[in-house]
Amino acid sequence: MSRLMAGLVPVCLTAVLVGGAPDGRLDTGATARARQWQLSALQLPEAWRESEGKGVLVAVLDTGVNGRHPDLDGAVIEGPDLTGAAREPEMWGHHGTAMASLIAGRGHSDDHARAAKDDGVLGVAPEARVLSVRVTLENGDPLRGKRGSGSRDALARGIRYAADQGADVISMSLGGGSGSWEGSAAEEEAVQYAIGRGAVLVASAGNDGNSTNRKNFPAAYPGVIAVGAVDKRLRVTPFSNRQDYLSVVAPGTEIVTADGAGAYMVGDGTSSAAALVAGIAALVRSAHPDLSPYHVRMAVEQGTRRRPPGGYDSSYGHGVADAALALRAADRLAGSVGSPAAPGGYFGGGPPASPPPSRLPVVVGMLLLAAGMSVRVVVRHLREGVT
Repeated sequence: MSRLMAGLVPVCLTAVLVGGAPDGRLDTGATARARQWQLSALQLPEAWRESEGKGVLVAVLDTGVNGRHPDLDGAVIEGPDLTGAAREPEMWGHHGTAMASLIAGRGHSDDHARAAKDDGVLGVAPEARVLSVRVTLENGDPLRGKRGSGSRDALARGIRYAADQGADVISMSLGGGSGSWEGSAAEEEAVQYAIGRGAVLVASAGNDGNSTNRKNFPAAYPGVIAVGAVDKRLRVTPFSNRQDYLSVVAPGTEIVTADGAGAYMVGDGTSSAAALVAGIAALVRSAHPDLSPYHVRMAVEQGTRRRPPGGYDSSYGHGVADAALALRAADRLAGSVGSPAAPGGYFGGGPPASPPPSRLPVVVGMLLLAAGMSVRVVVRHLREGVT
């Protein structure tokens, strides 16, 4: 069985159609906007005063993105299809379009003369652009389980492609790696390659927290921002995976998204949470384009609320993601770092709570110790020369 079809799946727990007419006319746009509870939970109105993601390219590695949805009009760049599978109507782009709308949805207005887009889904970074790279199939696609369908290492190839196209952020709301719950060398190398090219990688933590709670890839690869889910009361959901590589949590229940068919869906899952955090990373990148992936990650993790006792645990990570607080943390980091490079070439599973201490005192101490030893040797030789 192909490794891609065996395990790499969109991480969406439930999804229910909430609107849309057969001709594609959206008659539920106002309802969709009203149900976007994450806009206030992430403090987006405040964050948008500083950044809306302008100039940032976010690669969405998923089932494909339908750029014809009104809420994504003009936002989507069509990338390659790396699945090796036919793109059947109604069997592609649902999950990918949903995730793209949470990242860069622009809303819409039935009255094109109005400037305000007060209907439809608004993403976290509505001025960002989306690069669509199809790396997996929809959960319901009958080709998913067929032997020989799909392409090996599609995710690894997609990550490298996105990095080579200059993606600032790579969003991966999927799991299972290359058909293995242990990941793959090709994917891990691709992750490190993308980070080396300056990309921030974000992935969903997984939806089996209340059962097997498996280690989930690509979220578990070092350097990836792994995202779990919280409900409307900002409590970690039972399905959200709990692992020591978890970075942050974000809204992941009753999330309204655009649908590939030109309608709207509402669903639960760490997929949505990861897409929202990818949007926050885009806001940070837009406001501070010179920050390294390491420092963008630090901004996301330091800019949280509901931080657990001690500052970290495997359920909440560093806390609940907050766009406004992440931008404030990025402002501080931008003022304190002298180089965009990660300290010590850091690509580990979780950044330190604070920047590493300066090595200057250690170096000075070693020099003083060496000088003292030299003086002792000189004095000893002088004494030995006295008769």
